[in-house]
Amino acid sequence: MTGKILVILLIGFLAFAYQAIKPPPPKICGSPGGPPITAPRIKLSDGRHLAYKEQGVPKDEAKYKIVFIHGFDCCRHDVVIASTLSHDVIESLGIYIVSFDRPGYGESDPHPQRTPKSLALDVEELADQLKLGSKFYVTGFSMGGQAVWGCLKYIPHRLAGAGLLAPVAGIWWPGFPANLTGKSYYDMPAPDLWTVRVAHYLPWLTYWWNTQKFFPSSSVAAHSPDIFSTQDRQLAPRFDASQEPYRAQIRQQGEFESIHRDMIIGIKTWEFDPMDLEDPFPNNEGSVHIWQGDEDGLVPVVLQRYVAERLPWVRYHELKGSGHMFPYADGMGDKIMRTFLLGETFVL
Repeated sequence: MTGKILVILLIGFLAFAYQAIKPPPPKICGSPGGPPITAPRIKLSDGRHLAYKEQGVPKDEAKYKIVFIHGFDCCRHDVVIASTLSHDVIESLGIYIVSFDRPGYGESDPHPQRTPKSLALDVEELADQLKLGSKFYVTGFSMGGQAVWGCLKYIPHRLAGAGLLAPVAGIWWPGFPANLTGKSYYDMPAPDLWTVRVAHYLPWLTYWWNTQKFFPSSSVAAHSPDIFSTQDRQLAPRFDASQEPYRAQIRQQGEFESIHRDMIIGIKTWEFDPMDLEDPFPNNEGSVHIWQGDEDGLVPVVLQRYVAERLPWVRYHELKGSGHMFPYADGMGDKIMRTFLLGETFVL
């Protein structure tokens, strides 16, 4: 009798544990009971839908056509390069920008098999369906900046230029020396250290870890001010105010296929090392830029400096006294675009 009771208790515990670690199914936009579709979308070759947003001059009149990739816990509306980009610069340079919801965010269908390569191919297909031409520019912020490395790896022949704004650097990229990544790893706040460990070593526990109430989890997902620099604290209200009208849309299909999937992909061991990439513009027909704040509490500046040393063809711009949110500073969009598109010297 005792043995039977123990077996029943074990089965009950395993069932409870399975339910706790299993993420709920996503609420697909346009499906019964799911969020409504409000944005224009394209249908990709694999049947998924990608929601997008266009701004700037009409694309058939544009001189510079840019695909923008948003960051963690954001969506197509979070176009940081446009937030401080003046109308005069947009019109005088002829800038067109299309942003899109990365899979699982906003109104783009989730993609459980998403990889850096699949996202780069999504960018290419978006550009083709919108008829942006044989070449276009790509820029990204934070985890969207990290995604630009996938474009440089898998679709370099389609790029006219690439801009990475505070791109997340993977501490498991093989090209980083162990002492450098080790310091960056252990300098993380304890909640983020454990979140990174779970997402890298036990990705199947990512949903449980980020929803359980026993231990603090990701301070990034919680938007904790503890990781912000002085400048970030000054600029955060601008970011919060800009997201207020659409914040509920960002995770509306579920947290697992949006922010948790982002964690898993950004932190896992990739199929390539960005520091092994070759210059995509050997004849100076384009350029690759990285902008990085030296007081960034989310992306260690020491990692970005090392990337710039390993890839001398990258034009590295380090912003003194700046944090992660520097693109929201007054006039920053104009300065970044003039450097990125015209080759002007970047002056903070």
